[in-house]
Parts: sequence; structure tokens; C-alpha cells
Amino acid sequence: MEPQIFHGRESELADILKLFNQGTPKVAILGAGGMGKSSLAKTLLHHPNITARYQQYHYSVACDSTTTKVELAGAIGAHISHLTKIFRAVIQHLSSRPTSLLILDNLETVWEPSTSRKEIEEFLSLLTDVVGLALLITMRGAERPSKVQWTRPFLPPLQPLAQVAARDVFLDIADDWHLMEEVDQILCLTDNIPLVISLLAHLADTEGCSEILSRWETEKTSIISDGYDRRSNLQISIALSLSSPRVTSVPHSQELLSLLSMLPDGLSDVELKESKFPIPDILGCKAALLRTALAYSDDHRRLKVLVPIREYMQNLQPPADQMIRPLFQHFHELLEMYTTGHHGRPSGAALHDQIVANYTNMQNILPRVLNRQHPDLTSGIYCACRLNQFSRVTGKRTISLLQDIITTLVPPASGEHRLRAYVITEVLSSWRSWLHFGLETLIAEAMEHFKHFDDSSMKCRSDRLGYN
Repeated sequence: MEPQIFHGRESELADILKLFNQGTPKVAILGAGGMGKSSLAKTLLHHPNITARYQQYHYSVACDSTTTKVELAGAIGAHISHLTKIFRAVIQHLSSRPTSLLILDNLETVWEPSTSRKEIEEFLSLLTDVVGLALLITMRGAERPSKVQWTRPFLPPLQPLAQVAARDVFLDIADDWHLMEEVDQILCLTDNIPLVISLLAHLADTEGCSEILSRWETEKTSIISDGYDRRSNLQISIALSLSSPRVTSVPHSQELLSLLSMLPDGLSDVELKESKFPIPDILGCKAALLRTALAYSDDHRRLKVLVPIREYMQNLQPPADQMIRPLFQHFHELLEMYTTGHHGRPSGAALHDQIVANYTNMQNILPRVLNRQHPDLTSGIYCACRLNQFSRVTGKRTISLLQDIITTLVPPASGEHRLRAYVITEVLSSWRSWLHFGLETLIAEAMEHFKHFDDSSMKCRSDRLGYN
């Protein structure tokens, strides 16, 4: 059946139709789970150019439940005259037609296992030898089966929808009576992945956008995980990708994905290698995530994860502290170097760029360190103050973490004179954001703390702020 709602894939559809103008193409539609691969294939199947060319000789075969070459051939045979003598009969039947189109949907199910991959690729090779047969497959991930001469130019893996198309999909399902501000807030949660847009739009149609936004705060991806299959349950869709042999065969790749779920800014290859994560072959783990489209490389070649997958991992498989600490130490060193002498120097430009590239990452990681039981608490407090200093110097906002630090983590009676004075100095440097604390009281307290230690650089800052 042709999809009733189809937006944002017009360019990809046009590209595939161009390939069909070349004769009998072999095309792979790739992409992450929920990206709309099957919908694109179905839309192509019902396009007037395709129906006119192939008439009744087009077959769309769902491969979700096939696990072997025999089952795959049987599924194809069931679509073409209910054949029972499997392999040769399928090939002979397709060869007897002047032109035909075969679509294998969700082929990754049978292709993924290493035990069956070779025979599946050999079977695909036999199919592509059939004169007049156009072959189109949809597969989760970013790699095509080998032993097939895929038609060039290759179709790149499907990306999230453009904002306008995402909004059109949402409003086609949920109608247009919702506040557009709330619709756009919901779309931010989807990262414009078609499956997630569809599931949330159906919920919004019955519950309203405000209720969905409220529920997401506590339930996250579980609110769209009541369905029974990959097309109606986001968590099943993600779990299928995580259980892929391409992931499970590379130890620690899920640990890397779990870490990336905390990092909206992603990580560069240099950061992956220099942060000393306890992950052997970390670039191999990166390759596994890219091959299965669980992660992607952005325009700046930073490894990132889409919002729904990040939310899923944070909720069900959050990163262990041993994964967080190396990255925190790396960020701490960057901020310490920048704020203790490199700002304004040539070396400061490179540090500035690294901090900007990880600015949101730092704010996400710090709350994991800023608790009384964490062994890196003191370093975390200094790190938060230095991040706030960077924000001030570069014209960004004061970070919200500073309020928790001064009121809870380093209270006045803590006895941490140097640390408390350092925090107060940074708070006073951002005084426009902290008027409610009572500046005169803080200044007086800082003066008392300075009596217990000697730090010329901190006192210099205090003089500029008017303590003395």
C-alpha cells in the first residue's frame, strides 16, 4: 500500500528514478532505524513511471521474519505465483519476464548474522544476473551487501527530515490546531526522525502537545514504546539496531554509544583517542556504530548520536563512571590551560575552539561529577567555575551550575577556604546574574577566606572586583 503521508524525500525519490532511467538498476536504500526507508521504497513502487514500466511484474517482499537463504527465497517465491521449488524456480520465473522489479524490504534481518551473510550475498548475486530484473533493497545501517554491482551514484544513507517536512508530517497526523511553538518543541525531541515524528504526532492528536512535552520530561522514549513491532515502538526499533551482529561482534561499541548519549556536541577522532577511555580499539567501535547508523559523522567530522537514541541510552544504558571520568579530566585540563594563562595568546585560539566544540558536552558531564560522593568533586567545582569564566569572556551566559555549587556543594561553613573563595570570586565576576545573593555579604565572606591562604592571582582578581 502506498504511504498516505510522505514529505521530505522528494529529492531521494527523484535520484532513484534517475537510476531507473539507466536500465535495470541495483539500488540500496540505507539509513538508521525509523528513517523512512520502507516508506520511500513503497512510494517508489507506486510512482506512475514505475507502475507503467513494470505493470504487474513488481514484487515487494518483507524480510523481517526471514533468517536463512531458504526462507528468503521462499518469501520471494510466495510473492511470485506461490512457487515451492525454491531457488531455481525463483530465478527461472524472474528470467522469463522481459522486465521486473524486486524490492527486498528490511533485508538486514537475514543478512546481518555472519553465519548467513555469505549465502545471502551469493543469492543476491544470482538475482542480479537475471536480465531485466531491477533490484531494490532497504537495509538498516550504512553499508551495502558485497558481491553485487550496485548502480552508481550510490544513494547516501537517509538523513533526518528537513524542518519544514518534519512539521508537515506532524500536522498531517495531528492536525493544525496545535500551537506551533509546542509542535517545534516536540520536533526537537525527535531530531526529525520520521518514525519518532509519527509516533509522537499520533499521541499529540489524542493527548495534546502540552501533555506530551510534560510526559517526555519523566517518561522519555517509553511514551512511544507501547507498540508491538519496529514500526510502532521506538525502543524495539533501537533495540534491533543494538542487537545487530555488526554491533555485538565489536566489544565495547555499546559502551561508546552510551558515552555519546551524554554528549550532544559529539566527539572528534582526536578526542576519542586522547581522552584515554577504557575502550580497546575505540575507532573500531566508532566504525561499528557508523555501519549500523546508530551514530553519524557531522559536517565537522564529529561522531554524534541522534536525540531519540541518546534519550534511550541515557534511560536504559547510561554510561558508567569509569567512562565519564577520562572525558571529565580532559575537559578540566582544557579549561585550566585556557583560564590560567593561554587566553589571549596564540595557543589560546586552539584551546578556545576545542572548548566551543564541547561547550554543551561539558555542561552535560559536570552534573555527574558535582555530587558530594564523587571523588572528583573539588576538581568538578573548579572546572565549573572555569567554564563559567570562559562563558563570560566569550560573551555567553552564566552557567546554571554555579548556583548549586555556592549554595549546596561548598556552603559557607565548609572550611574549604581556598575553594569557597574561588567560587565567590567567580560569582562576583558574574555579579549581574547573582544580585539575589547579596554582593556585600559575599565580598565580606571572601575577605575572611583570604586570611587563611595566599594566592596572588586570586587576590588580583578580587582587587579588580573591588573587594579591597
